[in-house]
Amino acid sequence: MSVPYETAAYEPPDSPESPEEHLARLLGRALNSFELPDETIRRLDCALAYDGSLHSAHHSAGLHRETYRHTWLLADGSAVTLWELVHNTAPGSEPQHEIYVDEEELRTATARLPLPPDTPDFELPVTVQLSPAPALRQMYVRDGSADHARRLLRRAENPDRPGPETAALLATACAHRITQAFGRPSRAGRPALCFSLYEHAFLLGDGVELSLWEVEHTLTPDGRHMCEVYTSEDAARDAMERRAAQVS
Repeated sequence: MSVPYETAAYEPPDSPESPEEHLARLLGRALNSFELPDETIRRLDCALAYDGSLHSAHHSAGLHRETYRHTWLLADGSAVTLWELVHNTAPGSEPQHEIYVDEEELRTATARLPLPPDTPDFELPVTVQLSPAPALRQMYVRDGSADHARRLLRRAENPDRPGPETAALLATACAHRITQAFGRPSRAGRPALCFSLYEHAFLLGDGVELSLWEVEHTLTPDGRHMCEVYTSEDAARDAMERRAAQVS
């Protein structure tokens, strides 16, 4: 049995489209997209990567049916799969697209199609190869991430704090996480414990992770609390050592 080289729904993994664009196209062509659970759509809002592949096909007497597996990698490291059914068994022979959240629903929908029962499927093994994505060390929080970034930049007092270009990128942040960083002490026993260092990692709308490094300390002439923000850990730790050197 032959399968056409070009199919109506297949989207190669190296497509330049973003995960969000893949989802929008899939929902736009599926006749039953309104039946998808709201929770599934919400989980896909910040997908990091996408993979689509042909799963099985059935061609007989001018009628055809293909199923596709669409998988998205999410910010918390989990994955969501949607199953697409494409067939031309409706009146007029125009391709119809349907989408389902699990294989059981897909099999039920497939069984309803008026296709000869004695023609075997052409089935492909499922191999999911997601695009490269940032290493996720812990779960992100989806709660006012762009506002959190604005507040962080606003309280930074160092002259070399991140500028408008970084602020513009962070305006698209859809999730974030905060981690306290530990490690290399200040030189020659200087008072590293006067400092706190935090990584603020933001997940942007295009799936890219951008981190800012916050130094908090009270090594100021009047002993007040001060916040400095840098674009790299090395820059933040160098600033800590310079501060420690000024008061030692």
